[in-house]
Amino acid sequence: MPELELPIILMVVIGGFLAGWVDAVVGGGGLIQLPVLLLVPGIAPVQALATNKIGSIMGTSVAAYTYQRKIQTDLKTALPMAATALVGAVGGAALASFIPGAALRPIVVVACLIVFLWTIFRRASGLDTVRRYQGRRHHVFAMLIGLAIGSYDGLLGPGTGTFLVISLVGVLGYAFMPASAIAKIVNFATNLGALIFFIPAGHVVWELGLIIGAANMLGGFLGARTAVRRGSEFVRLVFLVVVGGLIVKLAWDVITSF
Repeated sequence: MPELELPIILMVVIGGFLAGWVDAVVGGGGLIQLPVLLLVPGIAPVQALATNKIGSIMGTSVAAYTYQRKIQTDLKTALPMAATALVGAVGGAALASFIPGAALRPIVVVACLIVFLWTIFRRASGLDTVRRYQGRRHHVFAMLIGLAIGSYDGLLGPGTGTFLVISLVGVLGYAFMPASAIAKIVNFATNLGALIFFIPAGHVVWELGLIIGAANMLGGFLGARTAVRRGSEFVRLVFLVVVGGLIVKLAWDVITSF
């Protein structure tokens, strides 16, 4: 059990709050929260991963509820997508022992870079919802995206919420703000899928998880309200910052793995 002295608690609370805010706006809060947890003295990496999921699922639940109250979230897309994402996350976690996450990182870096440049040069993209598919095709694509990104979250993890927003905007044609609202529901499901493995295994540090989760909930509440008030242009700007950070982080992981 890691020792939770006051400076460590303060670090965890600040990190959880910032992660919750970023995650609610555009996803990617794990880029802040997981490194903070890894700095806690005495915590094992698997404990940090599991405890991160507790904080994230608490934050995403509040953010999803806040979005639902403020805007009309497309639940007919979000719920089937969340169901396949849950299945994918469980399957991805099961595959984690057979396929090293390091093998996927170079592919993810290239994909992020393409999306980053696409978002910069196609400024109008993601500012208004223009669905690219209708009827059954729309829902089939949404469920396939949920399955793929859920599997990624179970297998590797960083930037799952951001990849959901990327796919909802770039593939399905949503504006950034409704995409973020749907992504919160789906991300809740991927976190739940990972916890199906982590909790029975006893990897969650509950005291630490509840502290960072409470901070994440506050950040998620305020982040969702900020996104709703400021609109898709604001979310787009935050999106570019977070994707840029994800590119740097994953590229550094690739370089240091050699």
